[in-house]
Amino acid sequence: MLEVAVVLLRWLQYGGAVVLLGAPLFGLYSFTGRDRRDHILPRSPLMGAALVVALASFAGLSAQTGVMAGSVAEALNPASLGFVIRETALGGAMAARGVVALLALGALALLKPGGVAWGLTTGAGLVVAASFAWSGHAGAAEGAGRYVHLAADAVHVIAAALWLGALAALTLLLSGRARVDEAALHRALHGFAGVGTLAVSLLVVTGLINSWFLVGAEGAATLGASPYGRLLLGKLALFGVMLVLAAVNRLRLTPALGTDLASGHDPQSALGRLRRSVAAETLLGAALLGLVAVMGTLAPPSAG
Repeated sequence: MLEVAVVLLRWLQYGGAVVLLGAPLFGLYSFTGRDRRDHILPRSPLMGAALVVALASFAGLSAQTGVMAGSVAEALNPASLGFVIRETALGGAMAARGVVALLALGALALLKPGGVAWGLTTGAGLVVAASFAWSGHAGAAEGAGRYVHLAADAVHVIAAALWLGALAALTLLLSGRARVDEAALHRALHGFAGVGTLAVSLLVVTGLINSWFLVGAEGAATLGASPYGRLLLGKLALFGVMLVLAAVNRLRLTPALGTDLASGHDPQSALGRLRRSVAAETLLGAALLGLVAVMGTLAPPSAG
């Protein structure tokens, strides 16, 4: 039971973290001038993401303590919790993640929506995202390559948040539940194009580095023989489908919206196609994070 809770809480932490970092950063690089002054990116989803990260981090710390101690009772034992926080990289990272998320929640509650609030939230999101490197396989690594592995893992999570958090923001904007006109949305989509390419490039490079440490050359040949390897193959398949959808959005659907706006045609049809495509890409991203949450609890091929 605790093992299932650990996976679910990891998934919630990942989901909250990508929104906490990627969504406000999307607002900073995509909206300028009047677009940003209009506060078209609401703060309530950011506050929700910060709250989810905080609660899931502290609850995950408790569940992980219970798993490590082999007892549900120890999950709520202050002495056991304190030991895990002080003596393990995983515990320290989860505790720090929860505290930083609470600080972000406080800043969002006190500040008006806009550049300052988004900037502070982005900074908190960077810390939260990077902390996953210390609560994953890289955090338990030893030897000369440990810091390379940690750095690659941190950048990997940050790059994922750049992409998936922006998708979450776009899903919100396309749903009509945020104040945004079609022209501003088209400009935002163009702003995301370059950052999305950077995020994908970083994901590929750091993914290869992480795979070298966790799978290795020998493990790659028999990847489907282990539960971790099969989930990694599933993750790569989802990633490939998301890349196809991203290419369609960038090369076909976004230009189609621009053409409708420039010609004065009703853009609702183009917006509908974008809405469905971005929603599908976002759902695939959520499923991918679920696979990552399970993978984090499994021994990689290099461990055996």
